[in-house]
Amino acid sequence: MSKKATSFKKLITQFFKFGIVGISNTLISLAAYYILVYFGINYLIANGVGFILSVLNSFFWNSKYVFKDKEEHNGFHAFGKVFISYGISFLLSSVLMYLFVQIFHMSKYLAPILRLVFTIPLNFLMNKLWAFKEKIK
Repeated sequence: MSKKATSFKKLITQFFKFGIVGISNTLISLAAYYILVYFGINYLIANGVGFILSVLNSFFWNSKYVFKDKEEHNGFHAFGKVFISYGISFLLSSVLMYLFVQIFHMSKYLAPILRLVFTIPLNFLMNKLWAFKEKIK
């Protein structure tokens, strides 16, 4: 297998693993969101709580399972970068949630699912290229 093909295979494998971690992040985030909204908490606050829980989950699994090649991934520095990466995504997510619910009058139950179309690719690229410093070859 050529070097390019091997690199592409690694990229696809990482994206697939990132997707698996992302599914668990999404389930954790949505569970927190829906539970809090059910109990009358504002949807933006519920979104924030879901975000924090999912970032903790994401860092653990991405550093151990997806981008596991380097030991320094486990440090506070890498966690800070992951938190910032997801923070940027969270800001985008919050803006999209507001637009979907308040401006486009979309259901507050459907909006967090639709925002994933925008935030998942952004999260992968920020984690791969910045937080865990891996180049796409």
